[in-house]
Parts: sequence; C-alpha cells; structure tokens
Amino acid sequence: MFPAGTSCLTPRASYNASRPAGGAPRIPSEARRQAAGEERFYSTIMIDRAPMEINVRDSAGVSILDVRGRLTIGEPSEQLHEALQAAMQRGARKIIVELNGVPQIDSSGISTLVRISIKLNREGGALRLVCGPGRVRDALTVTRLVEAIPTYESESSALANFV
Repeated sequence: MFPAGTSCLTPRASYNASRPAGGAPRIPSEARRQAAGEERFYSTIMIDRAPMEINVRDSAGVSILDVRGRLTIGEPSEQLHEALQAAMQRGARKIIVELNGVPQIDSSGISTLVRISIKLNREGGALRLVCGPGRVRDALTVTRLVEAIPTYESESSALANFV
C-alpha cells in the first residue's frame, strides 16, 4: 500500500521533497525554518463583529423575533435558540423570525430554525420566516428550508398567513 520504507506516519514533507535541476532537494519553507532554528509565531486576530441582536415583540397574538447579525455556529445560534425557547415558554405558539437583518446564515443557524419549527409543530404551533432576496434567502432555498418552513418576503405577509 505504501512505498517501501514509508508508512502512513511518514511526514508529508518527505513526499514533497524533490530534486530541482541544481541537485539539492527542495525543502518546504516550514521545514527550512525549523532546520534553521527559527520560531514561527502565530497570532490570533480577533475580528470585531457586531454581536447578534434579537428583539422580541408581539403583534396580534404572534411573537415576532427581529434578528440582526450573523446567524452562525456558536453563540449566535445558541442565542437564537434560547430566545425562541423563551418565547415558547411564555406561551407563544405562533412565531415569526424576521431574518432580513441577517447577512449570513450557516448550517447551525438553519438547524436551530428546524429544531424549533419541529418542536412548535408538535405542540400545535407554527413558525414562519421573513426573508427577502439575498444570500440568506439563497441558503434557505438551496437547503430547501423554504419548503419546510413557510417563508415570506414581508412581515405583513407572514402575519396574514396566521389569521
């Protein structure tokens, strides 16, 4: 399976070593730094992103969550999940999540919406999404979430659906 004298644990650098026209093997830059005793410093750059904001309001017996900010893995999707859970604990069974203020959504954010939608359906409630054209709507369409959770371009359309 492996060439003679190698194993699956052989460093990748040994496979990349080749002999250019000059005759000496080419050593990857990281290995060259280590051979020279140089240290490589990795810096962590924290990119300031506006925190996600969720404003909850009621309109005609429907809880509306206005979401602003990136809905991605980690704290943002957990924050949305907690806000949706809190609305349900207060007795909300009709919920609209307004996503027009969300510039990006990933699988974690989508998963949060799916889990809450399923839970609401089991308890006799319903979830509706408001999302106009753009990157987030494209993600919802590609994942076919717009087929599973009714999605509208305006809040008034979503509210009219509950009546």
